Amino acid sequence: MALLSKSENRPVTGEELFRRPDLEPCELVEGKIVPMSPTGFLHGDIEAELGMALRTWTRKTRRGRAAGGEVGIYVRRDPDTVRAADLLYISYERLARRMPAGYLDVAPELVVEILSPDDRWDDVMEKLAEYFQAGVDRVWVVAPKLRSVFAYRSLTESRQLEEGDVLADEEILPGFALPVAHLFQDGAFPAR
Repeated sequence: MALLSKSENRPVTGEELFRRPDLEPCELVEGKIVPMSPTGFLHGDIEAELGMALRTWTRKTRRGRAAGGEVGIYVRRDPDTVRAADLLYISYERLARRMPAGYLDVAPELVVEILSPDDRWDDVMEKLAEYFQAGVDRVWVVAPKLRSVFAYRSLTESRQLEEGDVLADEEILPGFALPVAHLFQDGAFPAR
C-alpha cells in the first residue's frame, strides 16, 4: 500500500482520498493524510461486541443503521477533514440526507471511539470537538485500560461508566442497554 506523495503541496480532498484504496489506513486532517496504526486484538474485540449490540438494536427497532470499521465521516470541508470512527449509529432520517457514495457527509447521532494504547487524551478531545462541531449528538469513548466508557453529550458534559454500570441513551437509542462489563468480559484481557 502507498501513501500520497509528501511533495504534494495542495490539500487532498475527501473525494480524492476515497478514490485511493491503495493507501495505508489513514485519516484526512485539514487536507493532509495522517497515517493510522492497525488496532490490537482487544480493540477489535470490544468493537465487535459493541457493534453487534448496536446492530442488533437497529435491526430490532428499525430506527437506523449501525456501522463499524473506521467509517469515514466528514467533520470539516475546505480543507477537508475526514475522521475514521470505530463505530457509529445514524438514524434513517439523517441517512436519507447523505450523498450516495463516498464518506458519510451527514453527522451520525452517535460515534464510538475505542482508545488504543498510544492514544493521547488531547488528541481524542480534539477529535470529539470536531465530531460535535459537525453535528454528532453523542460520543462514547471506550477506555480499555480503565475498563470504562466515557459518555459525552458535549465537550463539557460527560459521565464515566464503569463495569457495574449500563451503557444506554434513551434519547437517541431508546431501549438500548449494554452492561459495560460485557465489553471487557473475557478474563484473558486484564487491564493494562
